[in-house]
Amino acid sequence: MMETPLTQNIRDRQAPPDITAYTQSGGYRAVRATLGKVAPRDVISAVTESKLRGRGGAGFPTGVKWSLVPDPDAVPPPRYLVVNADEMEPGTFKDRLLLEGDPHQMIEAVIVAAYAIQADSAFIFLRGEYHLAERRLQQAITEATAHGYLGTNILGSGYNLSVQVHTSGGRYICGEETALLTALEGKRAVPRAKPPFPQLSGLWGRPTVVNNVETLCNIPHIINNGAAWFMDLGRGGDAGTKLYGASGHVRNPGAWELPMGTPLREILEEHAGGMQPGYELRAVLPGGASTSFLMADTLDVPMNFGAVEKLGSRLGTGAVIVMDQRTCPVGMVRNLEHFFAQESCGWCTPCRDGLPWIERLLAGLEDGDGESDDLAILEEHVGLLGPGRTFCAHAPGAMAPLASGLRYFRADFERHIHDKRCPWR
Repeated sequence: MMETPLTQNIRDRQAPPDITAYTQSGGYRAVRATLGKVAPRDVISAVTESKLRGRGGAGFPTGVKWSLVPDPDAVPPPRYLVVNADEMEPGTFKDRLLLEGDPHQMIEAVIVAAYAIQADSAFIFLRGEYHLAERRLQQAITEATAHGYLGTNILGSGYNLSVQVHTSGGRYICGEETALLTALEGKRAVPRAKPPFPQLSGLWGRPTVVNNVETLCNIPHIINNGAAWFMDLGRGGDAGTKLYGASGHVRNPGAWELPMGTPLREILEEHAGGMQPGYELRAVLPGGASTSFLMADTLDVPMNFGAVEKLGSRLGTGAVIVMDQRTCPVGMVRNLEHFFAQESCGWCTPCRDGLPWIERLLAGLEDGDGESDDLAILEEHVGLLGPGRTFCAHAPGAMAPLASGLRYFRADFERHIHDKRCPWR
């Protein structure tokens, strides 16, 4: 029987468990077993041993990130834990499922993670449109405080922790961890130069760890069941389970908790139900809008970090966006580049000026005004806005669907220019 620790308490169209139900199902056991009983560094060691990697897109080892926070004796408090719940990657909705469906799991994870890095304040930086998640998180915080899991001298351990929910102003760039911290400080959401990294100088210049919602929700289960158990959940090299999603013209769009490394074909055919009648799968974006296209002949790829990278894309958030044969690839790429252009923070010139130019060129192709040298200009921009050319990863992420679109759908781009119209209109 497949284990689904992250979603075991989530029921479709039902209210999440309150603190009584959550505790009866084993909730807050990791808190009771850890605070004042296990050294913080031992918690970090357990997470490192589990080989948990970040679920927000980058896949950085979580325990390694925590271990970079200096010892409290070397750098005294305050220090902070920040939850990145600003889920604005197009096609991605996994964190919303966890926040709305089991908010106490999130709070328990925050407590254990904050204890591990010895933070006395934690912030959940929440996407502004997630109103239901905000209400349920606030209720969970109230209940946890009333039962002694938050506040001063938690469970008599001598450890203190406050948790606050901060709703975002609503910009995609806030998902970049340093821009998130700048926004949390009340400033314009602009990424920071690294180094220094947040673990040394983050929120208000203090040691800070920023982790994704899904990443942190694994923590209580690792503490309760052990690193070996967690590693055995995955298929292949990557440990644990993963929330995979699928959208597009599939029969059953949604999100499912599956073993890390589940083949893409299984996700789409068994869980998403295959394509709707009359539609054929042509390509997918395997991990949200800022990943490169994979074609229909790659569906047997295991959905883990290494295997997807070998095909020239990224696992990203694990949110699969399906493109069918009735969808214009030029129009789809234009739609994505429109999003990235309007969400640029405007800090660096290549991103601020290059993305709108790309969008205008793609709009011209769609409207029948494309010219023969447009594709060369687009390809040039792929390089000019690529990794190492901009202040953060926003523009390089935007180039992933464009570069792969030009590679795999070249004939469709050329047809727009030759026919002076979009063939799908």
